[in-house]
Amino acid sequence: MREFSGKVAVVTGAASGIGRALALRFADEGMHLMLADVDPSGLAETAALARPARVLTQITDVSDAAAVQHLAARTFGELGAVHVLCNNAGVFQGGHIWTRTPEDFTWLLGVNLWGVLHGIQSFVPRMIEQDTEGHIVNTVSVAGLFATPYMGGYGVSKYAALAASQTLAQDLALTGAKLKVTALCPGGVRTRIDDSERVRPADLVVGRTRDDRRAQAIIESIVEKGIDPGEVARQVVVAIREERFLLLTHPEYAKGLREQVEALLDGGLPKLPDYE
Repeated sequence: MREFSGKVAVVTGAASGIGRALALRFADEGMHLMLADVDPSGLAETAALARPARVLTQITDVSDAAAVQHLAARTFGELGAVHVLCNNAGVFQGGHIWTRTPEDFTWLLGVNLWGVLHGIQSFVPRMIEQDTEGHIVNTVSVAGLFATPYMGGYGVSKYAALAASQTLAQDLALTGAKLKVTALCPGGVRTRIDDSERVRPADLVVGRTRDDRRAQAIIESIVEKGIDPGEVARQVVVAIREERFLLLTHPEYAKGLREQVEALLDGGLPKLPDYE
């Protein structure tokens, strides 16, 4: 899909970070927008920044299938079509995997995996039926390529999101659909992912442990040193136009990915990251 003007984009997690940057970039490309998030004030601010583009907003918990189905119904009902779907909403919870509670996994998998699956199930059948070129961008993470310590259920959710993206792309190709898929795997980006607990449901809040605090320090450092979200959005537009499946925002990760595959094929554990 090379032309964006006059077409429709849906972005979840649009209240800040990569989601906001995607919304603003698509607006600059002349697209109409449906923006979703659980943060009302942040969502309203993004919408204001995106205007004069045509912008609709909806408070949406992507872990709730019915909420995403309603988002899809309203989008198609009011905007008539969807050409770019960005399943972008995501949250972070670190710590050792054996210290993660069932509530942690419920939250992480609910947003990071089920949010993607709900988006696929609610939007893609209608996108196929409209029989136009289109693109699905799933925000994964380099954590979906590299399983690392202190990432607990976050890495599990992101590996699963990558598998969902690859399977989707293959299924669409097999059926001859006009839709393409990009698995967006950002490295460090200056977002609010390190403050994910601000949107964690009250009934899923648990106390911090020492490994939680270590994980929090790591993610804060990664965010602080990260690139601007606007650069990620620029790369996404290029990836859509070039029909690129895997988008690494940081090219240096390609070397590490090759080294990881070689280590796995040799039966070893991939090199551990240096967090010091």
